[in-house]
Amino acid sequence: MLIYFCSSSHGYGHAARDAAVLQRLRRLRPDWTLVMSSGLSSPVLKLLLGDAAIQQRSCQWDVGMVQADALGVDCAATLSALDQLEQRLPHLIEAEANWLASQGQPVLIVGDIPPAAAALAQRLDAPLVWMSNFGWDDIYGPLGAAFQRWADAAAEAYRSGDLLLRCPFDLAMNWGLPERRLGLVCASPRSIPADLDASLDAQDGPLVMVGFGGLGLSISGNLFRLWPNHHFLLPASAVASHAPELAALPNLTLLPDGLRPVDVLGRCSRFLGKPGFSSFCEAMAHGVGMHVVERSGFAEASALMGGLRRHGQHRCLSRQDLDTGAWQLDQPLLGPSDAALSASGASEAAQALVNWLADHF
Repeated sequence: MLIYFCSSSHGYGHAARDAAVLQRLRRLRPDWTLVMSSGLSSPVLKLLLGDAAIQQRSCQWDVGMVQADALGVDCAATLSALDQLEQRLPHLIEAEANWLASQGQPVLIVGDIPPAAAALAQRLDAPLVWMSNFGWDDIYGPLGAAFQRWADAAAEAYRSGDLLLRCPFDLAMNWGLPERRLGLVCASPRSIPADLDASLDAQDGPLVMVGFGGLGLSISGNLFRLWPNHHFLLPASAVASHAPELAALPNLTLLPDGLRPVDVLGRCSRFLGKPGFSSFCEAMAHGVGMHVVERSGFAEASALMGGLRRHGQHRCLSRQDLDTGAWQLDQPLLGPSDAALSASGASEAAQALVNWLADHF
């Protein structure tokens, strides 16, 4: 069997959860051919997958929303990018369909969540499983008339699937498909370098992970100085433009390339960042309290914040709170209103795929 993941190019979170599921699939069925198809860079995918036996295909399947920065979107640029992608997709679909046919194996397409995955599955006459907490129809629909045809086209594509693996923090996804609800979908931590391990163990104050996705966010070093009794961890790749300034701070450690946030998140007491699927899953799975900056203009953010209040230890911040350093790290966390979510969503997704194929092949 060949399992081909069409992963959204919108951001790191889609690839992170897809990689987590592929890792679990590899353990369940090492005889299967597993392929990750994404527009993210090969080094990023290699880091997330952590297994050279999972193949990579470089393909941009969707646009999602073009982001102005980690907390804002650019609607005009998104519409332009959608028009450009529409011209390229027929060639991409034909090329990947030919490649898949040449492998000589039955194929299952898993879409997270490029609508074009439906066209690829139809071209191959292959089954199609969606896995997500939202669809682009849910995102584009509220943005007005300019996005309506894209919302309608996405909804039509999603209805052609055979199964929906519904992730937490979900929007409507009213696609009329059989569903399997998942728990938190995230990868397991890996070991970290010995010198970093020793450095983190030596810190007296609480550790705080700072995360604003792949784009990062420019935060003045002066704001970290407001919290001298806390020690902050930031991925160096997300702050490249002002890394020297931050590296000089005594209460901040820049995490090296080749390390995922989840590898050190379990050592932290708090997380400071934006609403993000993978960040929320990883923090909740490790019992880390979240200080989350409210985000507007992207419908998924409201579902994420609702899920945070229901299932996670948290404090909610405004953009002004972020920009002035009023991060509330000295305040007690607010408790969730509902029970904790299962942390085994990646294993549940992998097993659901195995079971579905056993029933249909």
